[in-house]
Amino acid sequence: MTFNEFKTILEDKFPEVTAEQMAQFEKMDALYRDWNSKINVVSRKDIDELYRHHVLHSLGIAAYLKTQMPDVYDRLRGDGPYSVSQPMKILDLGTGGGFPGIPLAVMFPHAEFTLCDSIGKKIIVATEVSKGLELKNVKTVNARAESLPETFDYIVSRAVTSLDNFMPWVKGKYSEGILYLKGGDLAEEISTAMAKFKMRKGSVHSWPISSWISDEFFETKQVIYIEK
Repeated sequence: MTFNEFKTILEDKFPEVTAEQMAQFEKMDALYRDWNSKINVVSRKDIDELYRHHVLHSLGIAAYLKTQMPDVYDRLRGDGPYSVSQPMKILDLGTGGGFPGIPLAVMFPHAEFTLCDSIGKKIIVATEVSKGLELKNVKTVNARAESLPETFDYIVSRAVTSLDNFMPWVKGKYSEGILYLKGGDLAEEISTAMAKFKMRKGSVHSWPISSWISDEFFETKQVIYIEK
């Protein structure tokens, strides 16, 4: 997927994106190619599909919020009455080179993002790409989630591990919910996590990204939303 193909999709799905935000999305390609040549965080095969496999996939969370939780979407963007509200705090756990956190930070400039990963070289890439995009709403942390002293409104993550492994890492770290990008048949994984952590019925929602965009890559990709 070229940037122009990505831009066409973005203009259709998120017409509220500003010219400044679009320019930041465009800069991602060169920044990731440069830093990936120094510190490999995206496979060589995948770097040519940066916009489809990484940026657009990350924005699946924004699509979920826009279609399923529009008040939260508007608050994260600082739209309307939310322009003067306190920015929401988002933790991207296991961010790697900055996904989904960096594309979401571009999309939601009114929110404050903490990008966290336990692997130092990955955080270097996320840090430098964030600087290159001049993102004022991002800080990066080389740490494990359990060591973070803060509580966040939402936690986002992309296929870091199974949900039953993930949930203990974030216990007590969020006040609103978790937005988790995952692929494949997740019924058993969700069922196992719900039983293990005694989650209430109806608190876990699964949303196919294919309902938002028609693309073979997203056929099995889902957003899992876990309410507090």
